[in-house]
Amino acid sequence: MSDWVIIASALAGFDHAATTHKVLGTRDYLAQPEMFRGARPNIINLSRSYSYQSRGYYASLLAAARGQRVIPSVETIIDLSARKLYENAIPELEDVLNKCVSATDDDPAPVRLRVFFGTSGDARFERFCRLLFDWFRAPVLEVTIKHGATWLSIPRIALQSTTKLDAPDRERFFQAMARYTARHWKDAKARAPARYSFATLVDANEALPPSSIDSLKHWSRIAARMGVAVEPIGRKDLPRLATFDALFIRETTSISNHTYRFARRAQQEGMPVIDDPVSMIRCTNKVYLDELMASNGIPVPATVMLIGAEDFTRAADQLGFPMVLKVPDSSFSRGVKKVGSMAELKALAGAWLADSEVLIAQAYMPTTFDWRIGVLGGKPLFAVQYLMAKKHWQIVKHDTGGKPLEGGFKSFSLAQVPPLVLDTGLRAARSIGDGLYGVDLKETDDGVFVIEVNDNPNMEHGVEDAAEKDEVWIRLTNWFIERIAI
Repeated sequence: MSDWVIIASALAGFDHAATTHKVLGTRDYLAQPEMFRGARPNIINLSRSYSYQSRGYYASLLAAARGQRVIPSVETIIDLSARKLYENAIPELEDVLNKCVSATDDDPAPVRLRVFFGTSGDARFERFCRLLFDWFRAPVLEVTIKHGATWLSIPRIALQSTTKLDAPDRERFFQAMARYTARHWKDAKARAPARYSFATLVDANEALPPSSIDSLKHWSRIAARMGVAVEPIGRKDLPRLATFDALFIRETTSISNHTYRFARRAQQEGMPVIDDPVSMIRCTNKVYLDELMASNGIPVPATVMLIGAEDFTRAADQLGFPMVLKVPDSSFSRGVKKVGSMAELKALAGAWLADSEVLIAQAYMPTTFDWRIGVLGGKPLFAVQYLMAKKHWQIVKHDTGGKPLEGGFKSFSLAQVPPLVLDTGLRAARSIGDGLYGVDLKETDDGVFVIEVNDNPNMEHGVEDAAEKDEVWIRLTNWFIERIAI
């Protein structure tokens, strides 16, 4: 069966020649659930009406119950049923809408703008249309635009039936649908058709990504043998995220950028995702991690929270010098500095407190390497020792005037890892969640201490998988498959 199925209220009036996808009447779709047993098509619901308890409403409702991706979803239908349910989206939409229109434009903005799968016939509004589709994925949306003296406002957003489109709009609609439903299957002749498709969020321009493109290609080849197609996507692909079965985020995560938005959207769609939003919230903040580890009895370096200058003396008394100062949401050794005196502490902490109201100071624990224990689904996945950068106390040295300098690594089979290191890493990861984590630990004469837990740990072919080989990628793929099947 095709990957896509179109639902239309009246087959007699539908232009079957305009699409290559299977078209079903709404009644047939509702009454014949056995037609899709063993299949997971993507559904585009083009019913005449989406009103509550209409056939169109039930088509989207039952698609979700049958485990099928559907556009529009019941949530979207309900959200757009009343302005009070979507008014939180209006400020962002109005801001982008006004930025799309130049004061020198000879052609004013229309009173009504029709948007087909995130596009319109007016190139000026493409950015707005993509954002609108990001908020409300629907085949056709009609936006009412009110013209003020200096500002365009949006009094209404509504789902629109394709039966109300004139000939030019119908042509644009089917062109947009063809683009939206286009799927690119690589190496189709070399393997069996994929059972699932995974999206991998990447940024080819990121300086220190958690996985290189070559490593992701290696995973893709392994996943293909398991019936999974892996497709890279970028930050502009949020509108089509729901066409995939799972999401693997391979950009450095942050609560304040698009990676969190992708994670939230995947979670809302019921898709298995690494990293999930809760793990991102918990792992990206070192203040939270310190409190969480302490509450679970997991050893961490002695820590003092700095909220103002009045905490500097307490930190010096409890930790001594040198000590390590950290910005709560830092990553890849950035925002982590060593200070050797009260003067250095006052200078650095004073500067950082201007941007972050809370810092943490920790006891300095010099070691020649940090353990990284990879944990997936609460079980150990890989083990690596990251060596400190040359003539530096961290694994990455950023203040080089050029490309960051990284230390080397030593990979270990899980059986070679000291039991206390492995057990501490597992306990730390399990306190966060059930996803993929990289636990950084220091092994000292005084014991093993958790430095941090990373929600999107490095996974490089030839590094993290050097000891356990392809089993690392096979288990990663199975983690997603097992949760899709639930």
